[in-house]
Amino acid sequence: MRYVYYTTAFLVVLVISIAGFRGRRSTRPPVEVFPDMDRQAKYKPQAGSKFFADGRADRPLPAGVVARGRTLAPDPDFLRADDFLYRGRTPAGGFARGFPPSLVPDQRFMARGRERYTIYCAPCHGALGDGKGITSGYGMVTTASYHDDRLRHMAEGEIFNTITHGKNTMLSYADKLSPEDRWAVIAYVRALQRAREGTVADVPADHKADLGL
Repeated sequence: MRYVYYTTAFLVVLVISIAGFRGRRSTRPPVEVFPDMDRQAKYKPQAGSKFFADGRADRPLPAGVVARGRTLAPDPDFLRADDFLYRGRTPAGGFARGFPPSLVPDQRFMARGRERYTIYCAPCHGALGDGKGITSGYGMVTTASYHDDRLRHMAEGEIFNTITHGKNTMLSYADKLSPEDRWAVIAYVRALQRAREGTVADVPADHKADLGL
């Protein structure tokens, strides 16, 4: 039993001895029990290196390198080259009108836009784009209608920007819709707007018989 007392006394003296020096000034470096890689081998700017044949630690920049400070957040497509496709912007920086030339607005493209719209947009904006989705029955009465003149004349690039970053109570859908899907949704929105304003005169002559005209 006495060994327990001796051991306890020794530990108490040891702890007091070590803790008693905390806060004291000393010219000696502190004891690092767990250095946690604080001292790592590394190259400093403009330093030499025996590893490379030219003796330099600084290496030429690889092709396609991006300047330090440009990151993927908050826009996941910030680093991509096609600003029209990935940001909805013109070379001058304004919002682009129309659709990127690399996309083909065919029937398959429109069907994809309708599918994505039904999943992510219709609950708030409604199946017709009139802002009367299911959420309007739960107190959300500020959802915009795509048939307002402001949105009918808005540049497609600005709509793309809203889908990407969100606006007001609408959150970003960049993590749910790829850039191509965002454009497909915009194409379907334009189709909804066009359908709302359409007249019999817009029906091709060879299809008017289908309407009983």
